[in-house]
Amino acid sequence: MKTVFFDVDTQLDFLYPAGALYVPGAERIVDNVARLNRYAAANRIPVISDMDAHSENDAEFHDWPAHCVAGTFGQAKPQATLLERRVVLSSKAKLSEWPAGMQQILLEKQSLDAFSNPQLPGFLQSLGADRFVVYGVVTEICVKCAVSGLLRTGKRVELVTDAVRHLNEDEAQQTMRELEKAGGALTTTAEICA
Repeated sequence: MKTVFFDVDTQLDFLYPAGALYVPGAERIVDNVARLNRYAAANRIPVISDMDAHSENDAEFHDWPAHCVAGTFGQAKPQATLLERRVVLSSKAKLSEWPAGMQQILLEKQSLDAFSNPQLPGFLQSLGADRFVVYGVVTEICVKCAVSGLLRTGKRVELVTDAVRHLNEDEAQQTMRELEKAGGALTTTAEICA
């Protein structure tokens, strides 16, 4: 079974209290995200880390406070979650095949949904994955978008419950119920890294 890990928006602006759009308690998932990414690297599992990369006047800032402006400290990922061999791809980059020798793609996006990049479904298909492991923030927003897009591939989707964080507990639980109802599964970091 070929697996791809999907690391959603684990960026400084979301993960820590000093961040521009802090998700309360998100700093507690950083160790698990780092563990999952290192496990992936050790087992030659590709990691796609989608990342907000907004302009200073981004339209999203009508709905949310300014956050993850491209090139700022808050837009970066914690060092512990970065793999040694990685490449940053803009939302306009051609996604045709996995870059040779890379462990991690940092895939920039300008909207909540990584699948707003029309090339992403075809790129995922080219990887030949039949299983996606998803984690990150925010469970009921960007993680939900990623899970929905991945479920549309028809492949197995697993959400790592101790490596996600939410803003609204009820909506996060609803997201998890919807995932299971659609055929996805809930798992933990320990189960994935066993």
